[in-house]
Amino acid sequence: MNFWFTSDYHINHANIIKYCNRPFTSLKQMNDTIITNHNSRVKEDDVVFHIGDFCFKNSKNGKAGEGVPVKSSEIEKQLNGKIIHIKGNHDKNNSTKTIIHNCKISFGGKIINLVHNPEHCNYDVDINFTGHVHEKWEIERFRKEYKITDCINVGVDVWNFMPVSFDEIISRYSKWKKSKGILDEIGIRRRR
Repeated sequence: MNFWFTSDYHINHANIIKYCNRPFTSLKQMNDTIITNHNSRVKEDDVVFHIGDFCFKNSKNGKAGEGVPVKSSEIEKQLNGKIIHIKGNHDKNNSTKTIIHNCKISFGGKIINLVHNPEHCNYDVDINFTGHVHEKWEIERFRKEYKITDCINVGVDVWNFMPVSFDEIISRYSKWKKSKGILDEIGIRRRR
């Protein structure tokens, strides 16, 4: 069994293509690509942490492009693995019915907070895996008073429209820290 992390599939959300400049010419192409990419990596026994904004169920006030009437359970039937949903800002009306707004996991020797919006990151963990920001950035350092934390965007817009493994995330994170000349000060600060 493997664990995967991802965010912001926005299945059935036509307008996300233009909002985030996604490289698709149609809603069908976007949905098919995300589902195919997901299944090419995720096996039946795997666990996927989807950190918000899974799909759009219906239109908002009848506006075109805001969604189609398909329940999230119908989409999940097309995807490999057991999906654990962390609630995103677009997950209130899409039938995912998750009650998880954030959760902490211990993985790879790190305590990781999973939360959709980086503005809700946890400063008392090693790293935050987030979504919400789409193509805007991959990794950011957040400061609040004397506390520091790093947020890694696991959204599909910066990961070739597929879920990613912990090792892939940490590899990119290590390269980012090296490029910025950052020591592992977060871990050092916590051990004091």
